[in-house]
Amino acid sequence: MKTSPFGSTITADDIIDTVGFFDSWEDRYKYIIDLGKELPEMEAAKKDDVHLVRGCQSQVWIDGEEVDGRMWFEVDSDAFIVKGLLGVVLAAYNGKTPKQITEFDIENYFDQLGLIKHLSPTRGNGLRSMVKRIQSMATSVSTH
Repeated sequence: MKTSPFGSTITADDIIDTVGFFDSWEDRYKYIIDLGKELPEMEAAKKDDVHLVRGCQSQVWIDGEEVDGRMWFEVDSDAFIVKGLLGVVLAAYNGKTPKQITEFDIENYFDQLGLIKHLSPTRGNGLRSMVKRIQSMATSVSTH
């Protein structure tokens, strides 16, 4: 698993603070797209049906592993905005314990960013599908 800045040097609070500086949604979208460029490249071998997230308009792949009680995720998408959204999600979840992941109020986080109301319904559903995949990975680790 490649080291990612999300969850360590780029946190959910950092993203909330930064988004608050932008007056327009166009600037916020550019910032989110730039976040996606910070994601480490996912191995091509992991871009398969096992890692594919269903319910997303774009292709999205998520892999996760638990190391010393903390979850680390590797993600990718074929769409720039979705890569950025994955970065937003990883900032909240990467490096956290399974319990922290399942207890984190992701809807409140998205509300603070004003995110869902500015996404198309299909993008919003895709974002929730990504979150569900990560939460289910955390749940499966915590029950083993």
